[in-house]
Amino acid sequence: MEVIPAIDLMSGRCVQLIGGDPRTRKGYGDPVEKAMEWVREGARMLHIVDLDAAFGSGSNFSAALKIKKAASVPVEFGGGIRSLKAARSVLDALDGEDRVITGTLAVKEYPEFKTLRELGGEKDRLIVSVDSKRGFVAVKGWREKSGLKAAELMAACGGLVWGFLYTDVDVEGRMHGINADRIREVVKATDRPVIVSGGISSKEDVKACEDAGAWGVILGKALYEGKIKLEDVV
Repeated sequence: MEVIPAIDLMSGRCVQLIGGDPRTRKGYGDPVEKAMEWVREGARMLHIVDLDAAFGSGSNFSAALKIKKAASVPVEFGGGIRSLKAARSVLDALDGEDRVITGTLAVKEYPEFKTLRELGGEKDRLIVSVDSKRGFVAVKGWREKSGLKAAELMAACGGLVWGFLYTDVDVEGRMHGINADRIREVVKATDRPVIVSGGISSKEDVKACEDAGAWGVILGKALYEGKIKLEDVV
């Protein structure tokens, strides 16, 4: 199982939020420096999210490209990718080993999302973000709740993508642990790889995700606050 540090970007800086609420943000310095720190400690991949783009208030893609260049490891990038044009642009700017994460495009613009796969042949570079808020998929930076359940979205997109990023927004950033039952449910809902994010705050949580069949886990605030040491779990 891959253990993937999160590099969340706001105004060019590395931050962490609680439950996706920008008012709770806490800064952790220069994102390139943090990325290099995680790579030195054994990270083989990085999870980069442009929170400003997700909230519709700006772009940090140039900062993401600097992280990619400095770290020299594969990345998965998401945040604000809500159109076919944006998805193609990001895919073209990154390397072939990197993946792009989209949630809103798959939920709100499903016909266009299918076209991306059919025209670009990029199945192995696409990850659909399944952000669960009170049991329903949330989009647009977790601010809008759709009428879809996680398993329904996975069933609709499973044949079009490499895999899924499942985030339990209700526990995200709170460092109170995971909801293992929900993780097992979404892993069973698809034959595609599932990366788990949200609430992971101990080595036991990491192990529980592995036992549930997760392909990988994202470590965020617990890593930045020192509750988990990356070298202990990679």
